[in-house]
Amino acid sequence: MTLANQLTLIRIGLIPLFVVVFFLPFGWGHFVSALIFSAAAITDWADGYVARKYNQSTKLGAFLDPVADKLMVVIALVLLVTLYPAAWFATCAIVIVGREIVISALREWMAELGERASVAVSYIGKVKTTLQMVAIIVLLADIDTLRWIGFVAIVAAAALTLWSMVLYLKAAKPYLLADMDGKSDNESSN
Repeated sequence: MTLANQLTLIRIGLIPLFVVVFFLPFGWGHFVSALIFSAAAITDWADGYVARKYNQSTKLGAFLDPVADKLMVVIALVLLVTLYPAAWFATCAIVIVGREIVISALREWMAELGERASVAVSYIGKVKTTLQMVAIIVLLADIDTLRWIGFVAIVAAAALTLWSMVLYLKAAKPYLLADMDGKSDNESSN
């Protein structure tokens, strides 16, 4: 088991702790849950760095890393909707979660076609992820004077989420149209 994969497994292991701490009936529960989420976000950066720098990329890591990321983000957003039960906030969470589902399925389908590189992570996706992480950490901490930063960041992340999804779908459009026209994989490559 590589160090990169161990870091990913730590991130997955932090999820139950994160949820339990979030619901603790103490004033510090939300702040500590933000710290746990932050630690998980750091392991996300660290496992990628270690995998690239020390050539520790594995098929298991390629599978587990995005699963761990999506689990942390989706669970955090669900918890935050309970903390901020407003329609606009729920809409932002739905947009982010829905995009993750669509793009994960699209990447899987494109990989089956041997065209996964056509839907690789873009710069916009990285900016979206950064804003999303900032929003989640700030909103989990639930500090009155900083809450507005989290709200602005979550709205910006949701907007970039939609934009990046459009870009991904645009990149996949020729393959989607070829499949809709009923061409087989062999026919569309000829």
